[in-house]
Amino acid sequence: MTEWDGLEPHAERLDRLTLRGAPQDIALIDKAGTLDFAGLEVAVGGLAAALARQAERGDRVASWLPKTRLACLMALACTRAGLVHVPVNPLLRRAQVAHILTDSGARLFVTQPARAALLEEGDVPIGCAVLHEADLESSSDTPLPPSEGSADELAVLLYTSGSTGKPKGVMLSHANLWLGAISVAHYLRLAPDDRTLAVLPLSFDAGLNQLLSTWAAGGSVVPLDYLVAADVVRAVGRHDVTTLAGVPPLWIQLAEANWPAETAARLRRLSATGGRMPAPVVRHLRAIFPQADLYLMYGLTEAFRSTYLDPALVDRHPDSIGRGIPFAEILVVKQDGNIAADEEPGELVHVGPLVAQGYWRDAERTALRFRPAPAASRLGGIAVWSGDAVVRDADGLLRFVGRDDEMIKVSGNRISPTEIEEAALASGAVAEAVALGMPDERMGQAIRLIVRRAGGENAEARLLAYFKAELPNFQQPREVVWVDTLPYNPNGKLDRVRVREEHGA
Repeated sequence: MTEWDGLEPHAERLDRLTLRGAPQDIALIDKAGTLDFAGLEVAVGGLAAALARQAERGDRVASWLPKTRLACLMALACTRAGLVHVPVNPLLRRAQVAHILTDSGARLFVTQPARAALLEEGDVPIGCAVLHEADLESSSDTPLPPSEGSADELAVLLYTSGSTGKPKGVMLSHANLWLGAISVAHYLRLAPDDRTLAVLPLSFDAGLNQLLSTWAAGGSVVPLDYLVAADVVRAVGRHDVTTLAGVPPLWIQLAEANWPAETAARLRRLSATGGRMPAPVVRHLRAIFPQADLYLMYGLTEAFRSTYLDPALVDRHPDSIGRGIPFAEILVVKQDGNIAADEEPGELVHVGPLVAQGYWRDAERTALRFRPAPAASRLGGIAVWSGDAVVRDADGLLRFVGRDDEMIKVSGNRISPTEIEEAALASGAVAEAVALGMPDERMGQAIRLIVRRAGGENAEARLLAYFKAELPNFQQPREVVWVDTLPYNPNGKLDRVRVREEHGA
């Protein structure tokens, strides 16, 4: 018997998830009404057929959409048609969307007319056709049946920022997504009578898993694009929601929101991912939702999920990220490759069938992050070496210590410092820039930007105007520090260690 309690890591192709719910049960509740699992199966097959007319097997299909019904079906429909889905965060701006389209080699780009109008000439690469959402919704193609083939085939590219450079595409197979859905549904104890309010972006690994794990359990999904916390509260009450996942900044807002007692009592489970949850917020949520199970989690896009803390342990261990989820072997490894002792820091290493296939067309960065498992691993194979430092206590519970790289994490979004710095330089207002993450109780981290002024007048105003126009809200610097000089190391490069010492938090 393993820690998986008899749960076997058997994977199928992703588009077969629609067949797991009872045909008459409700799968989706949205502005268009309700869709049962029989209707979901027909809708996925129809969309798959429409996409298959436009692309060839293996082509990448990008979508830049809010949480419409079609957006919720895209991952399953693309995989049924033998295509690879590339969901683009709807909060991203023009240049970032253009990078993802080009880097992924997308052959189809599904969006809405208003969004397409934001793009400039050259943003959509040659050979990539633009399809409007309405064109696919009106298709009358005969639905495609569930697909055959290997569960190891590439299914989705999820773009996530690296510690340097622009966002990179994490390659996830049918098996990765299927087993991730089964694993999460299992440890969250999801059931057919559950309703999940899907507030996380579908381009985020945890956001996509909201859909897949709920459907794997035969439950209902209620997609929601919200503006303020009160929108979430109202949706929970209006749709009898039982399950809600969020990143720490959202949970902070929800803890401060006005929750009618009847609405709060509807929730059975809460889950937090995308960063560390402050202990005071954990205690506040436990007071507001005493009847609900609270799951504290740690996730890697490169492994789709990694750890969770059993709700029964939250009150005693509010700073823990728990143990490995089903199908995951989690090790704490020292620099010499040996397993760290209890209370000894080491790198979190994830082994097992949830490990992704690497980074899209980036062998160099794949080799750095995806390496052979430590000798002590019982599963072996290729592991994800997270770059995150953790410690394990005597009970086997893990606690997050810090990031070994320079990534900045704001509201659950992984942000590359280089991407922020390149935007600053592109503004023409600064000559050099260094972006740092500074602790922020509400957002996890905030961005502090250290810059040396370029020529020209009104540099401050020009820089802020450029950021506002070109970057989403979560990439806006909280603070800009203007300096006359920046330090260099002996190799003539910016000395980031000294910058952090002088200007870090």
